[in-house]
Amino acid sequence: MLVNALIIGAGPAGLMAAETLSSAGVQVTIHDHMPSPGRKFLMAGKSGLNLTMDGDTDFTARFDCPQLAPMLDAFGPDHVKAWADSLGAEVFTGSAGRVFPKAMKASPLLRAWLARLQGFGVQLVTRSRWEGWDGDALILNGARVTADITILALGGASWRRLGSDGSWTQHVPHTPFKPANVGLAVNWSDHMHRHFGSPIKGVAWQAGGTRTRGEAILSQRGLEGSGIYTASRAVREGAALHVDLMPDLSAAQVAERLTRPRGKDSLSNHLRKALKLSPVKQALLMECARPLPNDLAPLVKALPILVQGLLPMDEAISTAGGVRWDALDDGLMLRARPGTYCVGEMLDWEAPTGGYLITGCLATGAWAAQAALNRVP
Repeated sequence: MLVNALIIGAGPAGLMAAETLSSAGVQVTIHDHMPSPGRKFLMAGKSGLNLTMDGDTDFTARFDCPQLAPMLDAFGPDHVKAWADSLGAEVFTGSAGRVFPKAMKASPLLRAWLARLQGFGVQLVTRSRWEGWDGDALILNGARVTADITILALGGASWRRLGSDGSWTQHVPHTPFKPANVGLAVNWSDHMHRHFGSPIKGVAWQAGGTRTRGEAILSQRGLEGSGIYTASRAVREGAALHVDLMPDLSAAQVAERLTRPRGKDSLSNHLRKALKLSPVKQALLMECARPLPNDLAPLVKALPILVQGLLPMDEAISTAGGVRWDALDDGLMLRARPGTYCVGEMLDWEAPTGGYLITGCLATGAWAAQAALNRVP
């Protein structure tokens, strides 16, 4: 008996589900409401497509979602690397264990992936929006469509212009979305204007129990960049943000350097010479610590940043929240709709940047597709 499947959403999770099903002989049709597939995937590759992480012994724990553990065991970093290699996208491990295709961009890998799916007989229908159900049928652009297997891969609620608009939430039980891996809003004084666009390097960011060393960009609206994204969850949950301007020195070492004879140097020159503080680090210190106390060392090591909130969710790299886990079985099938599965960012999980997000999407897509195959008579 020929089994047919409908996949709604042509991002990494949906495409991986399509690959798993079609390679097993299932007739697959992918519907996506955008004019072309993989738009957020392509955007992720603009600065280098970080597919996964290599050598992170706490990889699964980074997701803080026990439901994902078996899926990441079944399709983890080694599987992602082997899969990319099978598409001709040879990978390499860069700094901090980040894994990239040697071409760096997403477009060659996506083209090869779509060609493979086409070879498996997968059909892609673009500009086709899912509008919910009518009984057991899906409504696609006003038409009723049925399938043996349905996989919803509709994304989260950030970067609407790339396709993830969260409109599906009216049809599926979910936890409200919240921004994840997002910039932080800070109302800078006029004195900071000349530093807008400057990178803040060689620092450590602290928010609650999260401490991370990563670059940030001082922008007109606040702070953005990898170091900030990692700390943003703790800030979202109410923690204050501090920055250690000299993470390689202890407070005692900073204090010792600051007590060296200053001579006729201005405070700025003294900070530059004694601590080698860059202009943007000095600006942060002046902005956030005035009036400066006599003992500057504690502030250099833990400078409080007055954060007004998070930047808009639509600008977040990803989102927390999504389809509730109690609405799904262990195979990611909706309990209320047998034969219908949810995958990718539309699930209620979050992870840091650095390849975790893409790996999570691929893993859930493969997992749900395999569960669907196991259920087929």
